[in-house]
Amino acid sequence: MQVLHIDSSITGAASVSRQLTAHIVDSLKQAHPDARIDYLDLAVNAPEHLSAEALGFRTGQAARTEGERRQNAISEALVSQFLAADVVVVGAPFYNFTIPSQLKAWLDRVAQAGRTFRYTASGPEGLAKGKKVIVVSSRGGMYSNSDVGQALEHQESYLKTMFGFMGVTDVSIVRAEGLALGEQARAQALNAARADIESLELKAAELAA
Repeated sequence: MQVLHIDSSITGAASVSRQLTAHIVDSLKQAHPDARIDYLDLAVNAPEHLSAEALGFRTGQAARTEGERRQNAISEALVSQFLAADVVVVGAPFYNFTIPSQLKAWLDRVAQAGRTFRYTASGPEGLAKGKKVIVVSSRGGMYSNSDVGQALEHQESYLKTMFGFMGVTDVSIVRAEGLALGEQARAQALNAARADIESLELKAAELAA
Protein backbone atom coordinates (compact mmCIF):
# COMPACT_ATOMS: atom_id res chain seq x y z
CA MET A 1 0.00 0.00 0.00
CA GLN A 2 1.28 3.45 -0.93
CA VAL A 3 0.54 6.29 1.51
CA LEU A 4 1.01 9.97 0.75
CA HIS A 5 1.35 11.98 3.99
CA ILE A 6 0.94 15.75 3.55
CA ASP A 7 1.38 18.44 6.20
CA SER A 8 0.74 22.13 5.58
CA SER A 9 0.73 23.80 9.00
CA ILE A 10 3.27 26.59 9.47
CA THR A 11 3.48 26.17 13.25
CA GLY A 12 5.91 23.26 13.36
CA ALA A 13 5.99 21.15 16.51
CA ALA A 14 3.10 23.17 18.00
CA SER A 15 0.79 22.09 15.19
CA VAL A 16 -2.20 19.95 16.13
CA SER A 17 -2.79 18.87 12.53
CA ARG A 18 0.79 17.59 12.32
CA GLN A 19 0.39 15.59 15.52
CA LEU A 20 -2.82 14.03 14.27
CA THR A 21 -1.61 13.19 10.75
CA ALA A 22 1.41 11.48 12.32
CA HIS A 23 -0.98 9.46 14.53
CA ILE A 24 -2.98 8.39 11.49
CA VAL A 25 0.09 7.36 9.52
CA ASP A 26 1.40 5.40 12.50
CA SER A 27 -1.94 3.58 12.66
CA LEU A 28 -1.76 2.79 8.95
CA LYS A 29 1.76 1.43 9.35
CA GLN A 30 0.63 -0.80 12.22
CA ALA A 31 -2.23 -2.14 10.10
CA HIS A 32 0.03 -2.52 7.05
CA PRO A 33 3.70 -3.01 8.06
CA ASP A 34 4.71 -3.12 4.40
CA ALA A 35 3.11 0.26 3.62
CA ARG A 36 5.34 2.68 1.74
CA ILE A 37 5.16 6.29 2.94
CA ASP A 38 5.84 9.41 0.88
CA TYR A 39 5.97 12.63 2.90
CA LEU A 40 5.34 16.19 1.76
CA ASP A 41 5.89 19.09 4.16
CA LEU A 42 4.31 21.93 2.24
CA ALA A 43 5.28 24.52 4.85
CA VAL A 44 8.92 23.70 4.12
CA ASN A 45 8.78 22.80 0.45
CA ALA A 46 5.65 24.17 -1.17
CA PRO A 47 5.34 24.27 -4.96
CA GLU A 48 5.36 27.76 -6.40
CA HIS A 49 1.96 29.27 -7.02
CA LEU A 50 0.72 28.99 -10.57
CA SER A 51 2.20 31.45 -13.03
CA ALA A 52 2.23 31.82 -16.80
CA GLU A 53 5.32 29.58 -16.89
CA ALA A 54 3.52 26.90 -14.87
CA LEU A 55 0.45 26.63 -17.10
CA GLY A 56 2.00 24.27 -19.65
CA PHE A 57 0.42 21.18 -18.13
CA ARG A 58 -3.01 22.81 -18.53
CA THR A 59 -2.59 23.84 -22.15
CA GLY A 60 -0.83 20.69 -23.33
CA GLN A 61 1.81 22.78 -25.08
CA ALA A 62 5.42 21.64 -25.05
CA ALA A 63 7.73 23.66 -22.82
CA ARG A 64 9.55 26.39 -24.71
CA THR A 65 11.85 27.76 -22.03
CA GLU A 66 13.94 26.39 -19.19
CA GLY A 67 11.52 27.99 -16.73
CA GLU A 68 8.54 26.21 -18.32
CA ARG A 69 10.40 22.89 -18.30
CA ARG A 70 11.19 23.32 -14.61
CA GLN A 71 7.61 24.19 -13.74
CA ASN A 72 6.24 21.26 -15.78
CA ALA A 73 8.62 18.91 -13.98
CA ILE A 74 7.33 20.10 -10.60
CA SER A 75 3.71 19.55 -11.63
CA GLU A 76 4.47 16.15 -13.16
CA ALA A 77 6.27 14.93 -10.04
CA LEU A 78 3.40 16.00 -7.76
CA VAL A 79 0.57 14.58 -9.86
CA SER A 80 2.41 11.28 -10.39
CA GLN A 81 3.00 10.99 -6.64
CA PHE A 82 -0.68 11.67 -5.94
CA LEU A 83 -1.90 9.18 -8.54
CA ALA A 84 0.42 6.47 -7.18
CA ALA A 85 -1.01 6.75 -3.65
CA ASP A 86 -3.69 4.42 -2.32
CA VAL A 87 -4.23 6.53 0.80
CA VAL A 88 -3.65 10.28 1.14
CA VAL A 89 -3.45 11.80 4.63
CA VAL A 90 -3.75 15.59 4.56
CA GLY A 91 -3.11 17.96 7.46
CA ALA A 92 -5.25 21.04 6.80
CA PRO A 93 -5.29 23.78 9.44
CA PHE A 94 -7.91 26.53 9.22
CA TYR A 95 -6.37 29.82 8.06
CA ASN A 96 -8.67 32.78 7.43
CA PHE A 97 -11.71 30.55 6.84
CA THR A 98 -9.96 28.20 4.42
CA ILE A 99 -6.84 26.08 3.86
CA PRO A 100 -3.21 27.29 3.84
CA SER A 101 -2.08 28.79 0.54
CA GLN A 102 0.67 26.15 0.43
CA LEU A 103 -1.94 23.39 0.29
CA LYS A 104 -3.89 25.32 -2.34
CA ALA A 105 -0.70 25.52 -4.43
CA TRP A 106 -0.36 21.73 -4.24
CA LEU A 107 -3.98 21.22 -5.29
CA ASP A 108 -3.51 23.59 -8.22
CA ARG A 109 -0.65 21.38 -9.42
CA VAL A 110 -2.44 18.03 -9.12
CA ALA A 111 -5.76 19.17 -10.59
CA GLN A 112 -4.74 18.39 -14.17
CA ALA A 113 -7.06 17.77 -17.09
CA GLY A 114 -6.29 14.38 -18.60
CA ARG A 115 -4.55 13.16 -15.45
CA THR A 116 -6.87 13.63 -12.47
CA PHE A 117 -10.03 14.69 -14.34
CA ARG A 118 -11.37 15.04 -17.86
CA TYR A 119 -14.22 16.82 -19.56
CA THR A 120 -16.83 14.69 -21.29
CA ALA A 121 -20.05 15.36 -23.18
CA SER A 122 -21.94 14.83 -19.94
CA GLY A 123 -19.64 16.97 -17.81
CA PRO A 124 -16.37 16.58 -15.90
CA GLU A 125 -15.24 13.13 -14.74
CA GLY A 126 -12.71 12.46 -12.00
CA LEU A 127 -9.88 10.12 -12.94
CA ALA A 128 -8.18 9.65 -9.55
CA LYS A 129 -10.64 7.02 -8.40
CA GLY A 130 -10.17 4.24 -5.88
CA LYS A 131 -8.24 6.26 -3.31
CA LYS A 132 -8.97 7.00 0.31
CA VAL A 133 -8.32 10.53 1.56
CA ILE A 134 -8.17 11.31 5.28
CA VAL A 135 -8.24 15.02 6.08
CA VAL A 136 -7.17 16.32 9.49
CA SER A 137 -9.11 19.55 9.99
CA SER A 138 -7.84 21.73 12.85
CA ARG A 139 -9.57 24.96 13.89
CA GLY A 140 -9.18 27.47 16.67
CA GLY A 141 -12.91 28.24 16.82
CA MET A 142 -16.15 26.28 16.45
CA TYR A 143 -17.65 26.16 12.97
CA SER A 144 -19.44 22.83 12.61
CA ASN A 145 -22.17 23.41 15.18
CA SER A 146 -24.02 26.42 13.73
CA ASP A 147 -25.40 27.62 10.42
CA VAL A 148 -23.26 30.77 10.65
CA GLY A 149 -20.11 28.75 11.31
CA GLN A 150 -20.81 26.38 8.44
CA ALA A 151 -21.38 29.32 6.09
CA LEU A 152 -17.96 30.74 7.04
CA GLU A 153 -16.17 27.42 6.62
CA HIS A 154 -14.30 26.96 3.32
CA GLN A 155 -11.82 24.35 4.50
CA GLU A 156 -13.46 20.93 4.71
CA SER A 157 -16.08 21.86 2.11
CA TYR A 158 -13.40 23.02 -0.34
CA LEU A 159 -11.25 19.92 0.11
CA LYS A 160 -14.22 17.59 -0.35
CA THR A 161 -15.13 19.48 -3.52
CA MET A 162 -11.61 19.34 -4.93
CA PHE A 163 -10.98 15.67 -4.18
CA GLY A 164 -14.48 14.79 -5.36
CA PHE A 165 -13.89 16.63 -8.64
CA MET A 166 -10.80 14.47 -9.13
CA GLY A 167 -12.82 11.30 -8.54
CA VAL A 168 -12.08 10.64 -4.87
CA THR A 169 -15.37 9.81 -3.16
CA ASP A 170 -13.94 8.17 -0.02
CA VAL A 171 -13.00 11.22 2.05
CA SER A 172 -12.92 11.02 5.86
CA ILE A 173 -12.61 14.07 8.10
CA VAL A 174 -10.84 13.97 11.45
CA ARG A 175 -11.82 17.27 13.06
CA ALA A 176 -10.26 19.09 16.00
CA GLU A 177 -12.00 22.42 16.53
CA GLY A 178 -12.29 24.86 19.38
CA LEU A 179 -8.57 24.55 20.00
CA ALA A 180 -8.21 28.23 20.97
CA LEU A 181 -11.17 28.30 23.36
CA GLY A 182 -9.33 27.31 26.51
CA GLU A 183 -7.57 24.26 27.89
CA GLN A 184 -10.73 22.26 28.51
CA ALA A 185 -12.07 22.86 25.00
CA ARG A 186 -8.67 22.00 23.53
CA ALA A 187 -8.46 18.74 25.48
CA GLN A 188 -11.99 17.79 24.42
CA ALA A 189 -11.18 18.53 20.78
CA LEU A 190 -8.03 16.41 20.85
CA ASN A 191 -9.81 13.53 22.58
CA ALA A 192 -12.60 13.62 20.00
CA ALA A 193 -10.11 13.66 17.13
CA ARG A 194 -8.14 10.74 18.58
CA ALA A 195 -11.37 8.78 18.99
CA ASP A 196 -12.14 9.40 15.31
CA ILE A 197 -8.68 8.13 14.40
CA GLU A 198 -9.22 4.97 16.44
CA SER A 199 -12.40 4.31 14.47
CA LEU A 200 -10.46 4.80 11.24
CA GLU A 201 -8.09 1.97 12.18
CA LEU A 202 -10.85 -0.55 11.40
CA LYS A 203 -11.22 0.95 7.94
CA ALA A 204 -7.48 1.04 7.50
CA ALA A 205 -7.28 -2.71 8.09
CA GLU A 206 -9.65 -3.23 5.18
CA LEU A 207 -7.62 -1.20 2.69
CA ALA A 208 -5.93 -3.04 -0.13
CA ALA A 209 -2.29 -3.78 0.56
